[in-house]
Amino acid sequence: MDKWEMYMEIQQLIKKGFSKSKVAEKLGISRSTVYRNLKRSPSDMAEWVETLQTRRKKLDTHKELVLSWLREHPDMSAAQVQDWLQERNPSLEIGESTVRAYVRDLRNEYKIEKETSPREYEAIPDSPMGEQVQVDFGFTKQRTINNKEVKLSFIAFVLSNSRYKYKEWLDRPFTTEDVIRAHENAFKWFEGIPRELVYDQDSLIVVSENGGDLILTKEFQQYKDTRRLNLRVCRKADPESKGRIENVVGFIKHNFAKHRIFHNIDSWNEQGWQWLNRTGNYKVHNTTKKRPVEVFSLEKQHLRPVIQKINIINKYENSITRSVHKDNTIRYLSNRYSLPLGTFSKYETLGVKESEDQYLLIYIPETGELIAKHKIPDGKGQLIKDRNHTRDRTKGIDAFLDTVANQFKDKEAAYKYLTTIREKYPRYIRDQLQIILRETKQNNEDLLSAALHESVRRKLYSATDFGDIVQYIKRQRQVHDTVNDNAENVSPINSLSSWIMETEAPKREVDAYTVLMEDDSQ
Repeated sequence: MDKWEMYMEIQQLIKKGFSKSKVAEKLGISRSTVYRNLKRSPSDMAEWVETLQTRRKKLDTHKELVLSWLREHPDMSAAQVQDWLQERNPSLEIGESTVRAYVRDLRNEYKIEKETSPREYEAIPDSPMGEQVQVDFGFTKQRTINNKEVKLSFIAFVLSNSRYKYKEWLDRPFTTEDVIRAHENAFKWFEGIPRELVYDQDSLIVVSENGGDLILTKEFQQYKDTRRLNLRVCRKADPESKGRIENVVGFIKHNFAKHRIFHNIDSWNEQGWQWLNRTGNYKVHNTTKKRPVEVFSLEKQHLRPVIQKINIINKYENSITRSVHKDNTIRYLSNRYSLPLGTFSKYETLGVKESEDQYLLIYIPETGELIAKHKIPDGKGQLIKDRNHTRDRTKGIDAFLDTVANQFKDKEAAYKYLTTIREKYPRYIRDQLQIILRETKQNNEDLLSAALHESVRRKLYSATDFGDIVQYIKRQRQVHDTVNDNAENVSPINSLSSWIMETEAPKREVDAYTVLMEDDSQ
């Protein structure tokens, strides 16, 4: 029903003697809408409807961006459009109905039909709080920045009552050790363990149903006994018994992963957890009409607390341990093997084991997580180095930037400064952050704050410039400490900044000018 049609219906029903409440009830609209329409004369209504066609909408500033998304991905939902907009503009406050209406108008105006593939589910009653979590796996195929296709796997968890979710991705198939580790991370995310865990018949967990007496894989059976978990596995062709997790898997695929470009697994997981906080657990649930994060604040009080920390079973039997050296290497049979930067600060020892195909596997003994894998050479006294270990890849850029910013007193100012460096040196931001992080470890907070202020004032947005400023301030403070307190301050000649006077111009060798002159003469 359009605006004019609604207006005429309201006028006719009022003339027939219906009350305003009855009119609202018959037309399925609010009473305030009835009151607004009754206040307008036909001429006012005509003028208002005309303004609707020309007035600027809240999302018009993003029109070209949204339109490009819909043209490239006709199956894109309004919910995903809203999530992508808020991912790019965290301060954007926009309602779901506003986005839906705007996307619908764009589709109508530019004739972009939505592609759909609906799936039906049977409704089941809600479980009590803290009673149940449902678990399932999924996979997607994503495009990389080089337009190549990569297959990603994920495991998803959802608390049945609050619909609070957790997920974890891998760029390879899951192993049983990965599944156990994901469970531990999920319980940490939920801050507790529910009374029942519901699964599909996955070979990583279940060997056989055995008439209800489940036969689990050896590793998962040991984990189940250690954590005292109560498991239930769905029967075949019975997806309704875990319909909530089926919906979550679809939600992850179509709202988070669909059309998103894959860079690396670390940044992909970080984006996924941000999505959970921004959309997955914050968006009002269609069934409960509540935000999962708000209901979860009550449900987590009913979960069994995670008291003990367990050692996750790993596949590296008959292995040995080696000390981690400060140059982020381990020694094994007279050779040195590289580890990712930052390993020395985290672990004193790591487990090592030779594989059948002559590779050295280096892993965390407590969790079984693989840290490095190197081909074992024939000789001795060699350094076997993985090029990926030259940079700290344990964190994404966003997390790394936050880590460096937190080393400063004024974290907000530091974050703005580092963000500007990131915009200036996007390809080298890790190297820039590494240099600044090294300065933060070698100098106190007061010196860092002074260097940050001076760098911003002089618009020196690079890590090397920041390091030069730090050294300059150090020299100045040393000079001031040696000057008599009663001595008068002497102004620099020609009022030049003392920082400029302290700066040495770079010098070239004479041979460099000779080469230039020879080139010009040819």
